[in-house]
Amino acid sequence: MASGKGKGQASLALHKVIMVGSGGVGKSALTLQFMYDEFVEDYEPTKADSYRKKVVLDGEEVQIDILDTAGQEDYAAIRDNYFRSGEGFLLVFSITEHESFTATAEFREQILRVKEEDLVPLLVVGNKSDLEERRQVSLEEASSRAQEWGVPYVETSAKTRANVDKVFFDLMREVRKKKMSESKDKNGPSGKKKKKRCCIL
Repeated sequence: MASGKGKGQASLALHKVIMVGSGGVGKSALTLQFMYDEFVEDYEPTKADSYRKKVVLDGEEVQIDILDTAGQEDYAAIRDNYFRSGEGFLLVFSITEHESFTATAEFREQILRVKEEDLVPLLVVGNKSDLEERRQVSLEEASSRAQEWGVPYVETSAKTRANVDKVFFDLMREVRKKKMSESKDKNGPSGKKKKKRCCIL
């Protein structure tokens, strides 16, 4: 199917998404569900896996590059490098594990520190919504934290596929919006006059 499209692929917009969160919250399960429509229950702890997929985002064919990072602390140093390369982040916790929710604040701090900016495309994702009876993090608590950070909050289930596509597509829209506003700032008058800089190419 993809034959003869090799050349065209290079020109597709590429959105780099990073999965962030504590170990065992279902980052890999969400990634694999989105990539291959399958639920993988027993998954070896991830060091870091990268996936790429072509999708149609609001009528435009784009590529999404997903980096699924390890939640384990041993990889904290490597994590900085990953964060630098990411354009958007899915900050995942498990609604059945309050500790993983608490950890999101630290992950967010780390992302903002590495990216050195306050507005980074980011979605807070409460995974394992199919395990309602084991819920430890209320919808209100998670929503109010996301609100405080000025980012969306979505609950997903990698098992039932609930909202899985939504979080990836919503994040890509955020990334695209940021890229567009950045290129506008670079290229055009945005109301405010910028000093003209000479650029010798």
